[in-house]
Amino acid sequence: MTNAKREHWDEVYLTKAADSVSWYQPTPEPSLKALDALQLPAAASLIDVGGGASSLVDRLIDRGWSDLTVLDIAAPALDVAKARLGDNAMRVTWTVADVTIWRPGRYYDVWHDRAVFHFLTEPEQRLAYCHALEAGTAAGSVVIIATFAPDGPERCSGLPVQRYDAAALAAGFSPAFTLERDWREEHRTPGGSRQSFQWCIFRKR
Repeated sequence: MTNAKREHWDEVYLTKAADSVSWYQPTPEPSLKALDALQLPAAASLIDVGGGASSLVDRLIDRGWSDLTVLDIAAPALDVAKARLGDNAMRVTWTVADVTIWRPGRYYDVWHDRAVFHFLTEPEQRLAYCHALEAGTAAGSVVIIATFAPDGPERCSGLPVQRYDAAALAAGFSPAFTLERDWREEHRTPGGSRQSFQWCIFRKR
């Protein structure tokens, strides 16, 4: 299954411009606002799970963050980000991996995931994700996660998704993580349609 998933996402980034995919954001405002609200120092470590070609890492480098990791199953997505960053790409740890079989070798202060978890439609996939999450976070670590909301799309990039409200996400991550805040976002795609997202911030007990 992992090879099929990797081939799917490789194909997406090899055949489409990074700024044309539905999840593209010119600036990752919801993620930045979440980090601002938490008042985290630039010395904090952050992993962007499924970060792909997202510009979040660019913005964090601009803000002085120095301990950044971007993980994605698709190497071509990371190549887009590396090319965009130029020399700054050397300031980031790039990891090509399927998060459901990956085991982090360290703890992160911030685990950020915009739109990976909702692709895990099978219970065993979600359990494997949670194993990685728990292995990569320590007590006090923050988890910022966004999925499609209950009124969001039923499919994305040709794949089915699992939609969530805050209560459902909290149930999936308890008892190891406490929900601290939640909000909804209406994302406008490059094509002009709107997608409802559920955002949550958790803290590890």
